[in-house]
Amino acid sequence: MAQENAAIVDVQNGEHNGVSFFALKPQLVIPAPKANDAVQFYKNAFGAEELKRVMHPKRKAEQELPLIHSAELKLGSTIFSVSDQADDSDAVSSAVFCLETDDVAGAVDKAVAAGAVIIAEVSEGEGVDCGGCVGKVKDPYGLIWTICSPAKESANEEV
Repeated sequence: MAQENAAIVDVQNGEHNGVSFFALKPQLVIPAPKANDAVQFYKNAFGAEELKRVMHPKRKAEQELPLIHSAELKLGSTIFSVSDQADDSDAVSSAVFCLETDDVAGAVDKAVAAGAVIIAEVSEGEGVDCGGCVGKVKDPYGLIWTICSPAKESANEEV
């Protein structure tokens, strides 16, 4: 699969600074020791496929559960990772993701059945984000997932 490079451009003078990227891979940092549960949630709710898992090196004896350093998941064509938040981490667990599907209501129902909570009912019509249909859920780890139908092309679209 061919990937396009995303180039960084100096907006003020239009010059390219020579740095390019091949991909953006989000890392979801979950309060420890819940990353394993989060991985299972993303598999059950959204059909994510686990590609690989790396555990933290040997932890302190008083810890009952080993922590996940990185579990790599694939959702559609996107790869992201899920990690337990380490004691010395400065990562903040907050993000909003948008999933596109032709079956918004079905996807919301599946997420709720897996443990998510609806924060915006599925709605259609003028003025909705993303496309013609959208709903929002919060997963058990506090992350927001906007589930929407793909945006329809419009010649008269105003921003």
